[in-house]
Amino acid sequence: MGSGNCNDSENKLSTRNKLSLSKKVKEASIHGCFLFNGLLVILILIGIFALLVWASIPAFKEISIKEFLFSFNWNPTSYVKPSYGILSMLVSTLMVTIGAMIFAVPISIGTAAFISDIASSRVREIAKPVVEILASIPSVVIGFIGITLVGPYIAKIFNLPDGLNAINGSILLGVMALPTIISLTEDALKGVPKSYTEASLALGATKWQTIIRVRIPAAASGIIAAVMLGMGRAIGETMTVLMATGCANAMPTSFTDSVRTMTSAIAIELGEVAYGSTHYYALFAVGLALFLITFAVNLTADIIFNRRPKL
Repeated sequence: MGSGNCNDSENKLSTRNKLSLSKKVKEASIHGCFLFNGLLVILILIGIFALLVWASIPAFKEISIKEFLFSFNWNPTSYVKPSYGILSMLVSTLMVTIGAMIFAVPISIGTAAFISDIASSRVREIAKPVVEILASIPSVVIGFIGITLVGPYIAKIFNLPDGLNAINGSILLGVMALPTIISLTEDALKGVPKSYTEASLALGATKWQTIIRVRIPAAASGIIAAVMLGMGRAIGETMTVLMATGCANAMPTSFTDSVRTMTSAIAIELGEVAYGSTHYYALFAVGLALFLITFAVNLTADIIFNRRPKL
């Protein structure tokens, strides 16, 4: 009997060791898979950056960096003297991006606060999928809406010949940035401890006052990060601004002017430019500048998000 009990104990111990080893192997495999995917993403990012730098070097052998960054004139096909200044495109890109944020941020924060703090569970179950569906609408469809619906109203309101201008692009980019900002802002509001809300209500504040003066300020860093990521989404958009902003190759003076962003310039010209020409490499330089701007915006958002105080 004693020998049998001893064998049973040894068998159980052996089985336990095998299960423990199998669990460790699975955990190591999962850890290795995640590590591989993370490194792969980093390598892809570095590869894209290296490609843009490598393709931009021939352009800067012919174009001075001062002309490239601070000249208003972009006319690579001129027979007299081709010019490669991106300042007008940079200003146009910033105009529609800032306009998009002016349109999107109040709506996004209000919608996120409604979903997080006011809506019933039934309404919340409907509202969240609607926001996610908005994110899945193709940019070309948004562009068609801008041409056929938003543009004519803008032209009528401002007495313009057409509505293909920076205002149109700002509104459409704002709509496209809404899902990103709403989702991340809602997550930031959910991260605010319930004790903040309970303390505010206990002191006699209304629910509205609690949201405006307690919950939103407490989630401010997360909301700022959400806005920065939404801005990065707007800066990199191509098809919508290509269709809805008029793509005028000139320095804009107001939001009612037609504008050409950096993304739309690349999309318009890259398919028709002669391979290996200065113009060809200059477009890669524009892409490099756009990459650096987008990277800086997203990096800033990540730093703000990770440095937010732990509530």
